[in-house]
Order: sequence, then C-alpha cells, then structure tokens
Amino acid sequence: MITKDQKDNLFSLVKSLTKSEKRQFKLYVGRLGVNADSKFLNLFNLLDKAKGYNETIILKSGIVKKSQLANVKAHLYKQILISLKLNPSHQNIRLQIREQLDFASILYHKGLYKQSLKILDKAKELAISNEEKNSAFEIVELEKVIESQYITRSISTRADELAIQAKELSTQNVIASKLSNLSLQLYSIILKTGYVKNEEESQMVTQYFNDRLPKFDFSKIGFREKLWLYKAHLWYSFLMQDFLNCYKYASKLVDLFYQNPSMINLNPVFFLKGNNYLLESLFFINNKPKFVKKLENFKATVNNSKFIKDENVATLVFLYTNFHNINQHFIDGSFEDGLELIPNIEKELIQFNNRIDPHHKMIFYYKFASLQFGAGNNKECIKYLDRIISNKSLSMREDLLCFSRVLNLVAHYEAGLDYHLESLLRSTYKFLIKMNELHEVQKEMIKFIRSLQDIYPHDLKNAFKDLLITLKTFENHPFERRAFLYLDIISWLESKITNKPVSEIIQTKYSTKKSL
Repeated sequence: MITKDQKDNLFSLVKSLTKSEKRQFKLYVGRLGVNADSKFLNLFNLLDKAKGYNETIILKSGIVKKSQLANVKAHLYKQILISLKLNPSHQNIRLQIREQLDFASILYHKGLYKQSLKILDKAKELAISNEEKNSAFEIVELEKVIESQYITRSISTRADELAIQAKELSTQNVIASKLSNLSLQLYSIILKTGYVKNEEESQMVTQYFNDRLPKFDFSKIGFREKLWLYKAHLWYSFLMQDFLNCYKYASKLVDLFYQNPSMINLNPVFFLKGNNYLLESLFFINNKPKFVKKLENFKATVNNSKFIKDENVATLVFLYTNFHNINQHFIDGSFEDGLELIPNIEKELIQFNNRIDPHHKMIFYYKFASLQFGAGNNKECIKYLDRIISNKSLSMREDLLCFSRVLNLVAHYEAGLDYHLESLLRSTYKFLIKMNELHEVQKEMIKFIRSLQDIYPHDLKNAFKDLLITLKTFENHPFERRAFLYLDIISWLESKITNKPVSEIIQTKYSTKKSL
C-alpha cells in the first residue's frame, strides 16, 4: 500500500528535518543505551532514507509487525517533536514562558508556594514585555489560586492588584480575539470569492466589518491589538478595492514592527505578511519608486544575519521576494527584463516543493504566463496557463481561475491558434457561468473573440477600437475595474490599434504618469 508523502504525517515530519535536527534526534534517542536498537529508531532510519512512504516496504523490512506499526509510528512522531522542542533553534520567548509556567505548576503542587510565585512573577514580566498576554493572563490566574489559599500571607493589597491585572489582561485579550477573528473572517472571504463584485456585496461586507469591529480606547491597547486592528482594516480595504487605504494600513502594520524591533523575530510571519501587503498595495496603485524602495528595505531586513529563519519563514521569504521581484515589471511594462527571473524561480520551486501549497504555485504560474504574454511569447504563456486550468482540485481564488481562462483565450488568438478558439470559448463560458463570475468586462471580451471569425481583416482595427471604447467605461468602475488588476486588456487593445508591443504601451503610460 503506497500513501502519498504529504498524506503521511510522520513521513512528512521526518523529511522536513534538517541535518542538525536529525543528528540531535539520534543523540537524544541514544542518551539511553536501551534505545539503540529500538523499533522506532530503526523505523526513523528507514523513513529517512526512503523517497516515498510505502507501508509494504516497511513491513517487509521486518522492523515492525503490522499490528505494531500504528503505535510505533505514533511513538516515533512524539519523540521527534520532543527532540525538536529541545533544539536551541526552536527555542523562543513563548516556549521559555511556557516552560517557566510548567515549572511553577510543579512547585505549587509540591507545596513550594513562594518558589512558585517567584518563578511566576518573572515569567509574567517576560510575557507582558513580549506582548504574550494570553500567557500573562494564565500566569495571573495561577497566582490568584496560590494567593487565595492564604498561605503566603503576602502584602495586603496583593489580591486587588491581581484582580485588576487579570481584568486588564482579559479585556485586552478579548479585544485581540475579536480583531483576530474579524481579520481571519475577512481573509477567508477574499480567498473564496476575491474582491467585492457589486454594490450589494459591498454593503454586505461593510456591515459585516462594522458589526464585528470592537469598541476600545486606542491609547490603552498594545502591539498585539494594533497588529490585528491594522490587519482587519487591511483585509476590509482589499475586499473593497480601496488600495490607498490598503497602503495606509499596511504601512502602519510594517511601521509597528520597526517601532518594536524585538517583535520582528518573535512574530516573523506577521512581519513578512505585513511587508507583502505593503508591496501589493503599492503595486496596485502603480507607485514603482516607492515599491522598489520598500522591496529593498524588505530584502535588507530578511537577508540580515539577525533575522532568524526556520523552514516556514524561509518559505515565506522565498514567496514574497519572488512575487514582488516579478510584480515590479508589471508596473512599468518591463516584461523582457522580468523573463530573466523565471528559470531561477522554477529551480527554487522544486527545492520548496513540499513547503508551498498548490494555490501559491498557481499564482507563480499566472505571473509567469502574464510576463510571457507581455513579452509577446504567447505559446509560452499558454503553457503556464494550462498548468492552472488543468488543475481540477484547486478550489480557491475563483478570480485567479477566471482570469486565467480569459487570458488563455486572448493568448490563443494572439498565437494564431484559431482552431482551438471555439472549444475554448464553450469551456470558458461553461466555467464562468458555473462560478457565477461573469462580469461585464469578461462578457465583452468573450463576445468580441467569438465575433472575430466574422470580421473581415480590414475591419479588425475598428472592431478593436469599438471594444476599447466599451471597456474604457469600466476602467474606473468600483467593481468592474478588478478585471484590469489581473489582465491589462486596455493596453492590449491599444497595442493592437497602434501596432505597437503591449510592453511599449504600458511603458509609455507609466512614463507619462510619472512626469505628471
């Protein structure tokens, strides 16, 4: 019986270990001589060498009987996690606080109350100074339990102090929880459906946001609450296609980290995502000078030796650095320069294969396709789009799937692959109607391409002009303009009318805008 690698948790965990982590695991297991020949260690060695998870091979090896396999796997999984917990590279403030809380609990149960309180006091100070308020609240609750037994007979105001502290921490934890819930719910909406598509959706999302935004005194909230506040506003602004406000709140988010530098290594994922949102918003408002400056700042920080990278952080650095290395070429139409990035990114994608989800791989393919299309390499564009369109299991980012098909139609037309157009139109229509994603811009594009076979060559330029006039009316439409974020159809039409490359059209527009 063969199981896919990613579906066997133990195999995935073993394959994720670095050389130093494997070495430490063997040292950890070997600390007791009795483990040297154990079933779980032998299973570890077999999985470490294996290219895939194959239960038949495991059982044939004689390491373990079929009836024992599940238990041995569970034991090995647990031992690897314990070993990783002891690894210095995985030690952080949260683990230190948790460890101190565990020590204090042990001392309390042994009746050593003063020693327990002493450890709790230091752990609480560490938790509060590092914005770990859930842990701080848990510590205060244990302090209250000890003090309530009237054994320590500490200062008379102690009970009041703990009660006030517990209330303050609880209030801030509730605010942070409500804001983080709101942020996550808005993020879920954008992943499933993309930007708002009409006035009805706009009002619904606005009411949803306002109803769930908690009331609080801004002067009394800390780093963590501000972090979730800015993220919630950020996702609301993205949903509404309000990219200036996206930039405003993404800037606040990134600045929050630079104002609290110790939080960068404590919350590296939030720091990375904040920079990603900042660069995305600058991309959407077409501000290349500021985009390049912020991208350079980002690279300088993440490539600094003080910036700690585990596997997860290294993967996000790879994703965001390369997404935005590509995006800068879409702003000013420098597609040919952008093509140079593709081979290296494709090589690195192989290295990160097990760490990057299918959704993010598809985003890379769409960006590759768009670069190729902008550079006039339509067959290469189609090759990358096919990887997205043929992926039947991808259920997220309907907008990405939708525009992949629209760009596919345009690229087939540009490549002169007319014999494919009729079947492509049928499948695209079927897909869009099923997704309830048929917007005016897409309707006009498909109607135009369908009519191409009936247009005489000498009338073609006029047909392009008519379509351009129609689509121009949607360019600044609050809900239809989203089409132009994925595919610059306007510039493509202008390139057909003027017989100039699409890259030249975009570069001219960018230069004109810059000089204003």
